[in-house]
Amino acid sequence: MKIKLIVIGKTDEKYLQEGITKYLDRLKHYVSFEIIWINDVKMGAKPNTGLQKEKEGNLFLEKIQSNDFVVLLDEKGKAFSSVEYADFLQKRMNASQDVVFLIGGPFGFSKEIYDRANDKLSLSKMTFSHQMVRLFFVEQLYRAFTIIKGEKYHNS
Repeated sequence: MKIKLIVIGKTDEKYLQEGITKYLDRLKHYVSFEIIWINDVKMGAKPNTGLQKEKEGNLFLEKIQSNDFVVLLDEKGKAFSSVEYADFLQKRMNASQDVVFLIGGPFGFSKEIYDRANDKLSLSKMTFSHQMVRLFFVEQLYRAFTIIKGEKYHNS
């Protein structure tokens, strides 16, 4: 099983980059994981949100394989505890299917992306910057694998 996280735009803040790098290094011991950055879609001073979501959606679709299990990080998605999230990942590993997580742009996802998605996951009822969500996601992914392996990181 491979896991990918596809995001719109780069991570600008150094402290977030350092945190993401820390967990990427730790994840190497558990799973094949990569982050794919898609360039921001520039729409000018007065953006057309529908068109922007459509353009971003097309860029996402170029990176997704037909057999990937696609999970949107979405405020209306399922909210899991860390243990429940580990169980979710274990089931995906048992299915031997690659999982692709998507973090959308500032206006969310296009209809085509919602239609393609297999599931939606919410990290919180609160709203976080898209750059912070990247760090929270990789930390929770690492935590899930330590739970699966019965290691002491979770609740240590």
